[in-house]
Amino acid sequence: MTPDQLSTAIIDVLMALSDRGELTLADGVPTSVTVERPRSKGHGDYATNVALQLAKGAGTNPRALGELIKTGLEASDGIAAVEVAGPGFLNITVDTGAQGQVAAEIVAAGAAYGGNRLLAGEKINLEFVSANPTGPIHIGGVRWAAVGDALGRVFTASGAEVTREYYFNDHGGQIDRFARSLLAAARREPAPEDGYGGQYIEDIAAEVLAQHPDALAAADPQEVFRAAGVELMFAEIKQSLHDFRVDFDVYFHEDTLHRSGAVEHAVQRLKDLGNLYEKDGAWWLASSQFGDDKDRVVIKSDGTGAYLSGDIAYYLDKRERGFDRCLIMLGADHHGYVGRMMAMCAAFGDKPGVNLELLIGQMVNLLRDGQPVRMSKRAGTVVRIDDLVGAIGVDASRYVLARYSSDSPIDIDLELWAKASNDNPVYYVQYAHARTCGMVRNATDLGMTLPADLSDPDEFDPTLLAHERDGELLRALAEFPRVVASAAELREPHRIARYLEDTASVFNKWYDTKECRMLPQGDEPVTAVNIARLVLVVATQTVLANGLGLLGVGAPERM
Repeated sequence: MTPDQLSTAIIDVLMALSDRGELTLADGVPTSVTVERPRSKGHGDYATNVALQLAKGAGTNPRALGELIKTGLEASDGIAAVEVAGPGFLNITVDTGAQGQVAAEIVAAGAAYGGNRLLAGEKINLEFVSANPTGPIHIGGVRWAAVGDALGRVFTASGAEVTREYYFNDHGGQIDRFARSLLAAARREPAPEDGYGGQYIEDIAAEVLAQHPDALAAADPQEVFRAAGVELMFAEIKQSLHDFRVDFDVYFHEDTLHRSGAVEHAVQRLKDLGNLYEKDGAWWLASSQFGDDKDRVVIKSDGTGAYLSGDIAYYLDKRERGFDRCLIMLGADHHGYVGRMMAMCAAFGDKPGVNLELLIGQMVNLLRDGQPVRMSKRAGTVVRIDDLVGAIGVDASRYVLARYSSDSPIDIDLELWAKASNDNPVYYVQYAHARTCGMVRNATDLGMTLPADLSDPDEFDPTLLAHERDGELLRALAEFPRVVASAAELREPHRIARYLEDTASVFNKWYDTKECRMLPQGDEPVTAVNIARLVLVVATQTVLANGLGLLGVGAPERM
C-alpha cells in the first residue's frame, strides 16, 4: 500500500462517514489527505494529521474525529492497526501483505512507475539556457541545461505536453559587438573595448576566413563575420548541449519577431486592451498598473523597439501557439526582470504565476584544489560546459547541477564529484543501481526468475517480505510517485536527487542485513522467500533507474 493509496482509503472513510450522517464538514470532504512516514518507528508505518485539520470544521474535537476515522480504516483492506495518538494524530500500521504488494506494483509498472496525472492536459512551454551566441555556454547556463531538461522530464512524467524551447538572441547590440570582435581578430587587431576576447574568438574568426576567404575584402566584412560567426557559434552551442543530453524542440530566433510583424501585432493588442499609451513620441506599457515599479517604454520615440518589445511579442507568440503555461528560466542577474514581465503578462489579460512563470537560478562556483575556478566570457577565461564535463563527466555534471534548489548558489568540488567512492552522491546512487543489476544476474545464474503472475500468491507471496528492513525499503519505494509529483508541482527536480540518495541508503542497509539475503546459500533450495526478495530487488532497480532517468543521468548495470 502506497501513501497515495492510503490517502484514498482515508478519503473513502470520510465520504462514508459523511454519507451516513456521522460527520458533517463545513468545506466538504477533502480531495487529498497528507500521509507521511513518521520519524519514530513506534508510530506505525504512516501517520496523518487529518483529524487535527478537519475537527474544527466538523464541530468536534480531533481525538473524537480520529476515533471515527480509526474505526473506518481498521475495516479497510490492507490496514493492520490504527492508533489515535496525542492530540489527534493517526498512526497507521499497514498489513504486511499490502505493504509487500508495493513491490509487485512497481515491477508491473516498470518504466511508468512514478508517473502521475498532476499536469494532465496542460501544454507547457519550457524555455531555458537561451545563451547568447556570443561565446560558449558558461557554467550558469549549464546549470539551467541540467535543471531545465530534468524539469521537462518531470513535467512529462506528470502528464503535461512539454515543448523545450531555446530563445536564440540574434538581434541587438551584443551580436554587433561579437561581429566586431571577430573582425578585429581576423585583422589581427586588439579586441574592441566593449567586445569579446579569448581563444574562441580567434578560432571562430579563423574558421570564418576558411569558409569565406574573401571576407575581409567584402563590401561589408562585419556582416560576413556576423552571419557566419553566429552560425558557427550556435552550432557549437547546440552540439555541446546535445553531448550533454539536452536537445530542444524549438530554436526560436529573436530576429524573426522583428521581421515577421510579431512586434507590431503585440503592440496593437496592448493598444486595443488600453494598456499602451503614447507620451513624448514613444509608446509606453502601463506596467505600474499591474504591479511593476514604473511604466516601461515599448516603442521608442524614433520608432524602434525597446528591449521590452521583443519580450511582449515573444510571450504573445507562445500563447497564440496554444501554450497554457510559459516557464522561463533566468540567471541570477535577472531579478529586476520579474516585475516588468509579470506586469506584461497581466496587461495581456493573463494570470501572472499561472500563464507565465519565471524561475531565477543562482550562481555556480567551481572549486579545484579548494580554490575557485574563475570565469569571464569577455576576458576569455570561460568555464565552459565542455570543461565541466571533461572534469567530472556528463552524469556527475547533470546530477550535481540538478541536486540543489535552483535558488541556492552551488560550490562544486571537482575532486569530490570525480571520485569513484560513496562520498560522491551520484556514484553512490549509481552503484546501488548497479548492485541491484548484479543481484539479478546472480539470481538468473541460479535459475531464479520473476513470477509470471505477480498477483498469484502461489508465485509471489508479499507477506514474506516481513522483516523490518523489508518494510523500510518498501515504504521508501512507495514514496517515489509522490516525490515526482512534488518535484513537478514545486518546480524542484532536486527533490528527486535527494530521494534517490535516501533510498539508496535504505537499500544498502537492507542489503547488509543477513536475514534479508535474496539468494539461497550453498546447497539451499530456492524458496518463496528468495523469490519475494528478488521481486523487491527488481522493484528497487526500477525506482533507481526511473529516478536517474528523470534527472537525465545514466543507470549503469556494472561499475
